[in-house]
Amino acid sequence: MIETLSKIPVSRQRAIFGGMDEFAKLIEKTLRVTIVTREEEVRIVGEEGPCDKAKRVLTTLLALAERGSEITVQNVNYTLSLVKDNEEDSVLSVDSDLICHTITGRPIKPKTVGQKKYVDNIRDNMIVFGIGPAGTGKTYLAMAMAVTAFKNDEVNRIILTRPAIEAGEKLGFLPGDLQSKVDPYLRPLYDALYQIMGAESFTKNMEKGLIEVAPLAYMRGRTLDNAFIILDEAQNTTPAQMKMFLTRIGFGSKVVVTGDRTQKDLPADQVSGLDVAAKVLADIDDIAFSTLTGADVVRHPLVQKIVTAYEAYEERAAKKPHGPERKRS
Repeated sequence: MIETLSKIPVSRQRAIFGGMDEFAKLIEKTLRVTIVTREEEVRIVGEEGPCDKAKRVLTTLLALAERGSEITVQNVNYTLSLVKDNEEDSVLSVDSDLICHTITGRPIKPKTVGQKKYVDNIRDNMIVFGIGPAGTGKTYLAMAMAVTAFKNDEVNRIILTRPAIEAGEKLGFLPGDLQSKVDPYLRPLYDALYQIMGAESFTKNMEKGLIEVAPLAYMRGRTLDNAFIILDEAQNTTPAQMKMFLTRIGFGSKVVVTGDRTQKDLPADQVSGLDVAAKVLADIDDIAFSTLTGADVVRHPLVQKIVTAYEAYEERAAKKPHGPERKRS
C-alpha cells in the first residue's frame, strides 16, 4: 500500500467530489483506493497503479472545474474509462469545443471523443451519417449544429424530417388533421429545438417557413438549397426513400443523417436504407460516417450499461452457428 498526495483547493472540492462525496466514492469504488482530504491536501491510499490513476482523474476533473465546466457523473465515468489508456487529456480537448448555448444559457458541447469526431465531421463535410445507439447525442448535437449555422447565416433555413413508421396503429386511425397525425413522430425534434432556441423563437421562425419539421414523404420532388437538413431515425427508411432524400440536396446545404441500426421498425424482410447507404457511399468524398458506441452514451449511467449489455449479447448471438446442430451418428 502507498500514499499519493495531491492538492485541490477547498473551493473546488465540492464540484470535484460531488454532493455527499458521490464522485469521490465512485472513484474509490472503481479504482479500489481510499481518498482522504484535509483542507487542500488530498491523500490517495492504495496500490501504486490505481493511486496514480486516481490522481490523474482528480487532476483532470480539477482542470474542468477551473474552466467553469459542470462536472457530472458522466464526466467522472468517462475520465475513469480514458485514464486506463492514458488518454485522459482527451477529456479537456472535448470539453473545449463549445457549439452553442441553450435558451437557459447551458453550454452544449460534445462530451466524448466519439461525439467530438462526429461534430468535427459535420463541420468539415457536406453529408454526415451519425450511426449509434440511443443516448449518444446523435440528433441533439446535429440540432445544435443546425441552429448555430442558422444563427450565423451559413444557411437560410433548417429542415428536420423523420420517416413516419406506423408501429401497431395506422396513421389514419389517429385523431385530428394531418399535422396532428404526424406530430407524435416528430415530437422529439420539436423538444430539442425548444430547448436549444426557445419556443418563441422556434414558433416565429417556423411561421416564416425558416424552420420546417415534416415527415420524410414531404421531401419528394423538392430541391433543398441553402438549408441544414437533418434526417432522424434513418434506420427506418427504405433504400428508395434514402436515395430520394439524398438526391434532394442542393447548393449550399449541409445534411446530417442519424440512425440506430439496432432499433429498426421496418418489416422483417425489408432492408434498411441506412444499411444500404453505408455500403454504397462509404468511399465518396465530402460524405463522412461517424459511428458512436456505448462509450458515447451521455444519458443516465444505467443507459450506458444497458447499451453495452445489448452490444455484448448481439455480438455473442452473431457468433453462434445458424440452424440446429446435427448429432453425429
